[in-house]
Amino acid sequence: MIDVYSWPTPNGHKVHIMLEECGLEYRVHPINIGAGDQFGEDFLKISPNNKIPAIVDSDGPDGEPISLFESGAILVYLAGKTGLFLPEDVRGKYEALQWLMFQMGGVGPMLGQAHHFRIYAPEKIDYAINRYTNEARRLYGVIDKRLSQQRWLAGDQYTIADIATFPWLRSWQNQGVELDDYPALKRWFDNIATRPAVQRAVEVLADRRKPLQGDKEREVLFGATQYARR
Repeated sequence: MIDVYSWPTPNGHKVHIMLEECGLEYRVHPINIGAGDQFGEDFLKISPNNKIPAIVDSDGPDGEPISLFESGAILVYLAGKTGLFLPEDVRGKYEALQWLMFQMGGVGPMLGQAHHFRIYAPEKIDYAINRYTNEARRLYGVIDKRLSQQRWLAGDQYTIADIATFPWLRSWQNQGVELDDYPALKRWFDNIATRPAVQRAVEVLADRRKPLQGDKEREVLFGATQYARR
């Protein structure tokens, strides 16, 4: 059994999708990041960076429980555990891993900033909005070019690179992007969105997430509480 500590965000959905695609048995423990659950002592023991998602696999690689944080590391671990969604051949493996790192180092952080400054920032800063919106569009262009040459990000196989990237593009409108401007990416996006495992995964905890509830929740997410040393 895998215990998943998560919330319905793009990073949470990556792991939900992987678990559903792999057919693994799991149970979800909601970590309400607006309420500050991520700062709880028990959660910090498995996720010292106070970020979701994290997992505890009671049947680890040596038969003992293992806990993991960081969504990319979790995807690599689950791919290794199941033998799914990460090519076995060396070249294919590193093709997938480089696009996974592209998501972890670029797509997630930059689209997250676009989202923040366009939607959540208490003051509208034109420089920040333009900077991150333009970077979002650039990244979409990189993905679109790649997918005009390959069916999937890593080549002919659907891999953890696709699983990691898809959830971040579901909020394309909030990032200042028009999906129709990227036809190859849109084809890929629509193909993933119709997968039954993906449809199940994006519903995990979906009823728990609400619009930002006010100053207290905003402070937890973006204020001094977030930056306190623990």
